Order: sequence, then structure tokens, then C-alpha cells
Amino acid sequence: MVIDTLHSDRFSDLSPYQVYAQLLDDGQYICGIRTMYRILHTVHGDVKERRRHVDRRHYQKPELLATEPNQVWSWDITKLKGPVKWTYYYLYVIMDIFSRYVVGWMIAQRELGALAKRLIEDTCEKQDIGPDQLIIHSDRGPSMKSKPVALLLSDLGVTKSHNRPYVSNDNPYSEAQFKTLKYCPQFPGRFGCIQDARSFCQQFFSWYNKEHRHSGIGLMTPEQVHYGLAQKIYEDRCQVLLNAYEKNPERFKGKVPKPHALPKAAWINKPKSEELESNLLTAVSHSH
Repeated sequence: MVIDTLHSDRFSDLSPYQVYAQLLDDGQYICGIRTMYRILHTVHGDVKERRRHVDRRHYQKPELLATEPNQVWSWDITKLKGPVKWTYYYLYVIMDIFSRYVVGWMIAQRELGALAKRLIEDTCEKQDIGPDQLIIHSDRGPSMKSKPVALLLSDLGVTKSHNRPYVSNDNPYSEAQFKTLKYCPQFPGRFGCIQDARSFCQQFFSWYNKEHRHSGIGLMTPEQVHYGLAQKIYEDRCQVLLNAYEKNPERFKGKVPKPHALPKAAWINKPKSEELESNLLTAVSHSH
């Protein structure tokens, strides 16, 4: 009777402690906890972990490389607090990982695959994305893995990439951008209505794209890098520093200063192997 109870559909994945407690709550006592363990061991040697485990399948780490704009986008959704507790607005943001340029965003009352599909479709059209040009990376949220988004990406010839489950650092560009947003001094604790949230984000993303000098892209703005203006600005900065050097070389210890270098590549999960990294860089440059 005891072994049949322990192996029943109801209790087969529960420890004797759980079985014992549930039976007591049902008004039953068949034996003590130690007796259950002893019977399991004696009859079947069956004292292994009986509880269900989460299926931790092996997922390949995404290794994505961009050497110019519109090769790899990262997108995500974050919650913005509404006027009262437990109310939220959902901010969808698509970012180019090479230029850090926010190519598309929207705020909605809910998270929905159909809304994400519309944003991605509109953004691809605005950026004139061609087939087999773009990889778009995201986490494994319901909107990201929704059927409307998957079908759209297939139709557009866009490759989809996802974070590994339970890994928090596979989408660093979107996470960093959300942090910049929420640590902005003007960012409110709550928004009075969805129009307030949209108005704030309109101003924020205009500033972020056009004015914010980003340390990860040579202190250029995302717009300058995304639309090919960075090289000319870099050369102008070189001239300014050269002029300063020529006026007072001792100030620079006899060495001409250089501006912060322009970005050459942006990675999601950069390979540890230098040889593999070099091969990927070569393959990307040859494909363009």
C-alpha cells in the first residue's frame, strides 16, 4: 500500500515529506516519513530526487557581430509605471547595436505580438532593410517569440536571434539603453497618462539619438554614426587637437593627441578565441 501510494500519479514526483503532509491534510496516516524512505530504499533503492526539474536544455550562445549600421538590431520591451499602483505602459524599443541609434520605438497599453510586428515592419521600411541584410536579437518574451513576429521576419528575410533562457547578459545593448532612460534626471517615478509617457519618450529619444555623446562609439552621437557622419567629425576633431598641440606641444608631452577611436565592430557575446574573432570579422567584411 505504501509503495503504491508513493508511486501514484498524485505523489510520484513528491518527496516523502510532501506526501506525508498531504495525506495528513486529507485525514490519512499510512506510516511515518522515515518509514517511507526505508520502504523506497528497500524495495527499489528508490531514494533519488523525486521532484520535477526545470528542463535546462543546452542552448547555443548567440555570437553576433556588426561592423556597420543595420546589420544587427536589438529590441526589448520595458514597463513604465502608470498613475496608480499596478498600472503600466509598455515601451517597445529597437536599437542598432553598431551605432546605438534607436531606429524605432512605441508605447502601448499592453504587450502584444501584433503590436511588435507593426513596429518592426514600419522600422524595417523606414531603414530600407533588404532581404538577408539584418539580424534582429531579443530575449524570449511572449511578444518576441510570437507567431506574428516570426512570420513577419521570415517574409522580410530578417534573421531572428534570441537570448539563452535564464541568461541575463545576452541582450546588453537594450538593457543599457533602458538604464540610460530610467536614470535620466527628468525620468518620473510615474506617468499621469499614456500621452505623458509618449511625450517624454519623444523628447528623450530625440536627445539620445541626436545629442548624447556615447562613450561606446567614440563620443559620437548615435545619429552621427548611423548616418555616416562620424568620419568627417573625427577628422575635424583631429585638426582641433593638432592645432592645440602646435600651440603648446609641451602641454601634451611632445605627442599629438588623438580623439576617441571610432567603432569598428559591435558584438553580442564576443568570442574568446582571437582567431575565431578575426575569421568572423573577415567574413563580414567580405560579405559587404
